[in-house]
Amino acid sequence: MIRRLIEPQLRRLAAQFPVVTITGPRQSGKTTLAQHCFSTYDYVNLEDPEVRTYAAGDPKGFLADHPAPVIIDEVQRVPPLLSYIQVISDRDRKPGHYILTGSHQPRLNAEISQSLAGRTGILRLLPLSIAELGGKTGQLERDVLIHRGFLPKLHAMPKADAELEYANYFATYVERDVRLLVNLQHQHEFEVFVRLLAGRVGQLLNLNALADDIGVSAKTLKEWLNILEASFVIFRLQPYFENFGKRLVKTPKIYFTEVGLAAWLLGIKSADMAKRDPLIGNLFENMVIAEALKARLNSGNTPDLYFFRDQRGFEIDMLLAADRKLYPYEIKSARTWSPEFARNLKIFAERDKKIQGGTVIYAGDLKRSGPPAAVNFTHTAEVVPH
Repeated sequence: MIRRLIEPQLRRLAAQFPVVTITGPRQSGKTTLAQHCFSTYDYVNLEDPEVRTYAAGDPKGFLADHPAPVIIDEVQRVPPLLSYIQVISDRDRKPGHYILTGSHQPRLNAEISQSLAGRTGILRLLPLSIAELGGKTGQLERDVLIHRGFLPKLHAMPKADAELEYANYFATYVERDVRLLVNLQHQHEFEVFVRLLAGRVGQLLNLNALADDIGVSAKTLKEWLNILEASFVIFRLQPYFENFGKRLVKTPKIYFTEVGLAAWLLGIKSADMAKRDPLIGNLFENMVIAEALKARLNSGNTPDLYFFRDQRGFEIDMLLAADRKLYPYEIKSARTWSPEFARNLKIFAERDKKIQGGTVIYAGDLKRSGPPAAVNFTHTAEVVPH
């Protein structure tokens, strides 16, 4: 098993709250993590139809047959269970006795806010990070990671066919989860929509333009987008709204939680194809921003990640807002350093005192002495491969 960096946060919450809820995309390792950290707990999976029917029909009997401490997988499948767990937790007042996992954010959030508010710690577990893979795979290569992605299963089985895995992942989880949350009447149009989103990673979202291309209303696409985000398939990077004296773009950008799925949707079948794909820059940016999101969540922090763009087109790829300061990042997929990479960072640093220098993340060798002093480099082995 690849050790997950979020594990200390899970143990910390389990020592404080009677219930811990682990959310995140399907196949991100939620069950494996829970069973590793709480190996002596009973385990029950509500994806099993018979188990689910029993839990829904007789919640008290179900919980009596599976007393705490217990791991309950995909708890959003039987929301009424949470009210009964609340009663037991309030009665027993024992920390870490219920470990819940779920893959549908809005359904879980609604039930938790109603039944478990103040009683549960919440973690969001995303697929493997480069930092987590570093000790297992040795040298990590940009194009291999973009093609293969970060699903734990693909790294536990190095010879597994990534294309076959993502095809099955899309059919089994993405489409099914959408059907669970909405009456999907336009199956083909939905698949076209998801593929078009993959071709627009790192771009400003324009649902009206997509609606014209697909032949479905922008209202329907907005609903689909919300469901994809709720199922952790995509996430939105919001623009930073601080007033720096110019009118700012207020439209979010779209990224995929799993860059390997985005590559599959684009028809990328190998690392060599990834290298030659015209969207390699967008996919590399997607990978880096997803890595930043994982790093924030794994360390127990709120994401606080943004991008900056004004109406003249001046842009900073990523901003981290922390401790009332702004840390800007430029992301370049090139392997060869160019001083031009730091140009926008230098300009941006002059806008406000809270802006802290800047960092260029690129796919080249950081051991050479190339970058100007105005750019603070971190060794990208921690963030991106070279």
